[in-house]
Amino acid sequence: MRKKRFCLTLDLKDDPDLIKEYLYWHKPENIWPEIPEGIRAVGIETMEIYRMGNHLFMLLEGGPDFDFERDMALLASLPRQMEWESFTSRFQVSVPGSTSSEKWKLMEPVFSL
Repeated sequence: MRKKRFCLTLDLKDDPDLIKEYLYWHKPENIWPEIPEGIRAVGIETMEIYRMGNHLFMLLEGGPDFDFERDMALLASLPRQMEWESFTSRFQVSVPGSTSSEKWKLMEPVFSL
């Protein structure tokens, strides 16, 4: 079965102290346990975030039945997810109160080999 892959981008505020704190909260030992539990519960199999300066890139993979719009809306409704989004928004260039799928922008594929 072929996985569905999504590439997304988001900018952090260009503040070294905020970036350092953002990185702290995304370490496995510091992230709230409900967050990865919710991510897995909606069918996301792989989620990786990479950083270059204040730019973030997310690689997200789900199974063949994963529907980005539907499943990200479900994720937003799970316990502590909106609280987490509100908490992390202070590090991000985003509109307060936004869900994860509203903050992270889907990238358009331009080449594949």
